[in-house]
Amino acid sequence: MTNIRPVSDLRNNFAEISRLVHEGNGPVFLTKNGYGDMVVMSIEAYNDFSFDAGLYFKLKEAEYREESGARWYSREEVDSRIQKIIGEAENDV
Repeated sequence: MTNIRPVSDLRNNFAEISRLVHEGNGPVFLTKNGYGDMVVMSIEAYNDFSFDAGLYFKLKEAEYREESGARWYSREEVDSRIQKIIGEAENDV
């Protein structure tokens, strides 16, 4: 259930707002003069949201790379190439 409260409740009913964000683990939307003003959420909910947003971004990036035909390299391939470059540089010295 979406919790929408006036911003004055943050000052007048802080304990209730805190309880709502911690027990429901969801945000409380605060309004000012009838319009959306800010969102209050617990640190745990924020961390979950940030993790999900980061994961979504990485998945979208991978999807884009796959569609664009970009070449992916495994860690072993990268390590092998680096070692080859280092070996060539050492032989040139």
